[in-house]
Amino acid sequence: MVKVNGMGKNCPIPLIETKKAIKALTSPDTVEVMVDNNMAVKNITRFATDSGYVVSTEKISEKEFKLTIEVKEIKPESEGKALESCAACGATDNTGNIVIAIGSEKMGCGDEKLGKNLMKAFLYSVSQAEVRPKTILFFNGGAHLTCEGSLSLEDLNNLKELGVDIKTCGTCLDFYGLKDKLKVGDVTNMYDIVSTMESASLVIRP
Repeated sequence: MVKVNGMGKNCPIPLIETKKAIKALTSPDTVEVMVDNNMAVKNITRFATDSGYVVSTEKISEKEFKLTIEVKEIKPESEGKALESCAACGATDNTGNIVIAIGSEKMGCGDEKLGKNLMKAFLYSVSQAEVRPKTILFFNGGAHLTCEGSLSLEDLNNLKELGVDIKTCGTCLDFYGLKDKLKVGDVTNMYDIVSTMESASLVIRP
């Protein structure tokens, strides 16, 4: 049995760690996951069910849940990926030319603190995904995310090491007084931002 401790970890970390544990299996086995909130239970249960695994949940206390996932078959590594290499049909490869364009340090409209937490979770999830973007563009308020004090620097540095281009608008850095505080990636300009978006197979705006 493989055990995953998701206690005290914010979404989507318990789900990602569960996926990693299952992916690391070399033979059929059982994965036991401990979490402390209903959202993690729902997310992991949905993933396990959609993947064809048998999952059961036990509520140990108000903030302690145990999920038991029976992995009866090891799937090929390529199975389940969003994008696959296929020269004959013209599909993109595992990275393709996906561009993520981030114009704010928060995700969505509404509460500012929630929006910042969502953006942090989004970038963490991107850093852990099997299908990665080719480029991430940061402009306007999004420039703060690549600079000193950003809670996403570790995830962005991991992405950079994996070959993802991290580019931040120079005009935006100047406007916010961040030119000397850039900690990850390169400085870019609006012409390059437009060109990068135009040549992309997919542009994602979180």
